[in-house]
Amino acid sequence: MDVVALHGFVTRAGRSWDDVTVVDAEAVGPRHAVNVCRARPAVVVSGADPAELARDLAGWRRTLVVESAAGLATVDPADAVARRWTEPGAILCLAEQNFAPTGEGWALPDGDFAQRDGMTAVAEVRALVLARLAPRPGVLVWDVGAGPGAIGVECARLGAAVVAVERDPVQCVRIIANASAHGVDVRVVEAELDQAGELPRPDAVHVGGGGADVVRQSVRSGARRVVVATADLDRVLPARDALHEAGYAVEGSQVTAARLTGGTLLATNPVTVLWGVKKA
Repeated sequence: MDVVALHGFVTRAGRSWDDVTVVDAEAVGPRHAVNVCRARPAVVVSGADPAELARDLAGWRRTLVVESAAGLATVDPADAVARRWTEPGAILCLAEQNFAPTGEGWALPDGDFAQRDGMTAVAEVRALVLARLAPRPGVLVWDVGAGPGAIGVECARLGAAVVAVERDPVQCVRIIANASAHGVDVRVVEAELDQAGELPRPDAVHVGGGGADVVRQSVRSGARRVVVATADLDRVLPARDALHEAGYAVEGSQVTAARLTGGTLLATNPVTVLWGVKKA
């Protein structure tokens, strides 16, 4: 579908062209397209099957406006999956609430997040973790043992779709608050990873909590990149071995920063970051 036709569709759907993200599923693939729909509040998708797109949006609060031979239809994803579509055209995917990422840059100051004391993912650690996760539009990131969700929120600010898995209900509330404060949509699953049910396949996984068992569960997702951050030295070698056993090329670094506060350098607690990239 050409740009003029898409523009007309957006207008008929009651939206402004300036407010939508446009994705050609035939060019970038259906997974890329659905991940943009998971991450952005208003997305026009061409070249996609409405039922397939809707099926992959389970767990995200979205509404679809679908153009077909019968005209325009506004449906929720569950209805779109069950409906038989005749000559479907463009699809407009809308979040229940509008949102837009706030601020600039990445590895934001620690004080920009509601958090518990002793938060592991300080800015210097987040900088390295984000570099190794490589979040961007069209990819899906799991943030496992998410804590207050700083990593997941930063991934979402960089355009990725994000699922945060966290067992602590207080931390889950913090994730929602941090996502809202930074203008992004992060899906929160309150559970241990092995009890989280069926989650969409990620492109990258950040493991911020749990031992080697959580790393093993994470690599079974098939993610190309897995990044583990831990302040516990006893967890480093088991996590490395779990990545090696799953066929990942593994590297790592211990991050220790000394922050200038007034006229004094104050050291942060050291954190070891391991990153594994799936071998071809």
